[in-house]
Amino acid sequence: MPSAPAPILLSPEHLAMMDGGVSVIVSSCGSDLAPSVMRAVGSRIGDGGRRITVFVCRSQSAQLLKDVARSARLAAVFSQPSTHKTVQLKTRSARLREATDEDVPALQRYLRGMESELTRIGFGAVYARAMLAHRLDDVVAIEFEPELAFDQTPGPRAGQPIRSTP
Repeated sequence: MPSAPAPILLSPEHLAMMDGGVSVIVSSCGSDLAPSVMRAVGSRIGDGGRRITVFVCRSQSAQLLKDVARSARLAAVFSQPSTHKTVQLKTRSARLREATDEDVPALQRYLRGMESELTRIGFGAVYARAMLAHRLDDVVAIEFEPELAFDQTPGPRAGQPIRSTP
């Protein structure tokens, strides 16, 4: 019997924010619990938020990729620079794969969103392009289904779990 689909943890508003111009930071940890952290160069939200892909540069993310490969644990923070609206997702089942030509549209869309968002707060598009520069052959996709979600927007709800939506 097939397993039931994962519950949707995120509202349409969360998904719209995450799929727009957001900064994505991903992290994991080693067996000694030392953290590894890296800025993503792209993301894709799939299946109504049930499947997430974040993209990192291998050349900058060696420890993070080693930790994810070992433990499959990942936390990803999606934060909108102009509003500080922030969502954190966690999983214990992240998978690594090489980025392919099929990922290029997602990487380009992410860059355009960040260019727009950073321009709003006074940074030129050139800043986003420099920060997110990559070669496709250096990009690794990290795919996961969120198991936990938290509101991390600064304020009284920061750290509160986001509950499943029906």
